Amino acid sequence: MLLIGSFLLVFIGCIHSYLGEKYLLIRLFTRDNLPKLLGSDWFTKRVLRFAWHLTTLAWWGFAAILYFLSQPSDNIRSEILMITAVVFALSGIISLLFTRGKHLSWLFFFVIAATSLFGALYS
Repeated sequence: MLLIGSFLLVFIGCIHSYLGEKYLLIRLFTRDNLPKLLGSDWFTKRVLRFAWHLTTLAWWGFAAILYFLSQPSDNIRSEILMITAVVFALSGIISLLFTRGKHLSWLFFFVIAATSLFGALYS
């Protein structure tokens, strides 16, 4: 059963990102009344885009957790912490690149990734 949930999370994540880009974000970004953060709507658009896709990334992280829980090993705690570290490291990279470092979430995501990695390696 957990494998079905895992598969569905991967599938819905793909659909979420694709359809969100095609039918929501692109149309939203053609509007001329978006808030102008940091002087232009460029930052607003980038934050909306990376936040949208971070949802998909989080769902894929949950899919990985369900996958590992479907056949738990003796090291399940470390495996889940490693998944958490990877998801938050990727979230940090996405945030850093999409906003060119102007949205400070990348800093927190990297700290969460590092603490999760530390917990996985030294528990």
